[in-house]
Amino acid sequence: MKRLAAALVLVALLALGACPALASTPGTLLIWADEVRSEVLLDLARTFEAEYGIPVRVQEMGFGDIRDTLNVAAPAGEGPDILVGAHDWLGQLVTNGLLEPIQLGEKADAFLPTALEAWTYDGVLYGLPYATEAIGLFYNKALVPRAPATFEEMIELARAAADRSQGIYGYALPIPDPYHTFPLMSAQGGYVFGPTPEGGLDPLDIGLNTEGAVAGVELFDRLIEEGVLPVLDFATMEGLFVSHRLAFMQTGPWELATVRNAGIDYGFIPIPPINGQPARPFVGVQGFMISSFSANKLLAQAFLNEYIATTETMLRLFELDPRPPAYLPALERIDDPDMEAVAQAAAVGIPMPAIPQMAAVWTAWSDALTLVANQELEPKAALDDAVAQIRATIEASLNR
Repeated sequence: MKRLAAALVLVALLALGACPALASTPGTLLIWADEVRSEVLLDLARTFEAEYGIPVRVQEMGFGDIRDTLNVAAPAGEGPDILVGAHDWLGQLVTNGLLEPIQLGEKADAFLPTALEAWTYDGVLYGLPYATEAIGLFYNKALVPRAPATFEEMIELARAAADRSQGIYGYALPIPDPYHTFPLMSAQGGYVFGPTPEGGLDPLDIGLNTEGAVAGVELFDRLIEEGVLPVLDFATMEGLFVSHRLAFMQTGPWELATVRNAGIDYGFIPIPPINGQPARPFVGVQGFMISSFSANKLLAQAFLNEYIATTETMLRLFELDPRPPAYLPALERIDDPDMEAVAQAAAVGIPMPAIPQMAAVWTAWSDALTLVANQELEPKAALDDAVAQIRATIEASLNR
């Protein structure tokens, strides 16, 4: 695709979350983006308007409002050409017929494979990924002498660091929280939904009570019983770490600012391998999509390929909202050990399932972890019950 085959871009700004949704019109690109992404897009637009004289309007709205607004606006002829969002929106947007497939051509090889996988639904790519995130392991260098190479080494270091009489704990993750607990299960073969031959996910192939998933929750249970893993919510865990009373904290890069501001001498690494197998966290990926109701699909595709999928644009997005770029030429330019660790975790991780049936999973899974943590049920029984509930809910929804 020639650079701006049909000509592209720029103009206007509209920082108006309260304004009505604008409509895609032939010959002018309309982009919906949140405050952070809008700044980057408007900067691009000024350059493109001067060069090509073709307008691109940027309508700013809250990140959390974009998906729901599209559901209502696009079928009524008031949606954008391009929107920015998260890959786990795909289940709702694709099944409602609101997204156009993306063609990256030769540039596909320049993206992190996990990020492309995240934006692929039933074998079709629906987004140009730009940033990834995945949980890892924070450690307090004043409490542990080194970064552990294995999960088993981490547990030994946690035991040595803990001193309950002084209120010091060794290792914590928020409980009950399936998102944070999943790496213990995935490392041993657990999964949420199995794949279909077409490259999608089978909502009736539920892997949360497989042998590997059970082994992961048995590890979780054993660490609680042995006093290594305290039963804490997220806020309490965070409070312990920033007050220098927790050696290892399992969570994501959203905590980097808090930890840095607390003045802790810390490290951040991917969760170490468990029994020699990678601990595979869920991966979240943000990206750009094209509305199936766009009046400028080819123009939108050209804009994404030629002006978003560049090292310069990806680095600018990173500067405003630090998350590892999904675009490999930009990722190679990042000199930040924390971001490198997040990128490493994302590279081996599993994209958060984006099919609509994922909504049926969280409550039952969380309840199972609560029962195990409170020593009310053994892991297999708790997970069997959870999967039975999940399956019944999904089957009922499929039979409507």
